[in-house]
Amino acid sequence: MSIIQSEVSSTASWSADATQRMNRMYRWQRHIYDVTRRYYLLGRDHMIAGLSPAPRARILEIGCGTGRNLIQAAKSYPEARFFGLDVSTEMLTSAIEAIEREGWGDRIKVAHGDATGFDPKHSFGVRSFDHVMISYCLSMIPDWHRVLEVAVHQLAPGGSLHVVDFGGQQRLPALARRWLRRWLALFGVQPCDELERSMRHFAELNGAQLRFERPFRDYAQYAVLTLPPGPRQG
Repeated sequence: MSIIQSEVSSTASWSADATQRMNRMYRWQRHIYDVTRRYYLLGRDHMIAGLSPAPRARILEIGCGTGRNLIQAAKSYPEARFFGLDVSTEMLTSAIEAIEREGWGDRIKVAHGDATGFDPKHSFGVRSFDHVMISYCLSMIPDWHRVLEVAVHQLAPGGSLHVVDFGGQQRLPALARRWLRRWLALFGVQPCDELERSMRHFAELNGAQLRFERPFRDYAQYAVLTLPPGPRQG
């Protein structure tokens, strides 16, 4: 049994705490989330455009929130199958409502779960995914390194992991950077300053290719890790 498999059940005792914490944060925010976040969650559509999935590809979004990205991706790739995972049942309520409203219920499945340890077979009835998206989610998870480990583990051979999140803002004016970081902290957001190093670690461990960008003057960071088509090295 792998480390990932053996630790899935161990997250159950404390993932309930994460659900409660996220539900408190989003109980009311979920109703205005998509309207307000469109102005500062930059790069999400670029991430979706970079998927380029094959027909019948299985695409998972970790931290799917209101379902906004899943719906946009489903519109762009009508032959793919989509899955979403979120620890907040409040956000999943919004996601389910939006998916049904748009008529995508037959192609998008969402489930409650903790990104640091979940079983895709149990949650979605699949063994692996061809692509995994993580959008502005890692910076809200204390053990975000673990989320990356789980995501890479659940990719099929030749699959790819796409991550977009807040960057270090090193090329922004110092005052703007300090203000932004303090404001993000109010929402429990801590930019993952070690993201590139962690992604390179997982790329080397799995013999994968990595593309890493810092768009919008390092306001955001965007990474694509692509596994080789054959058996894993790590």
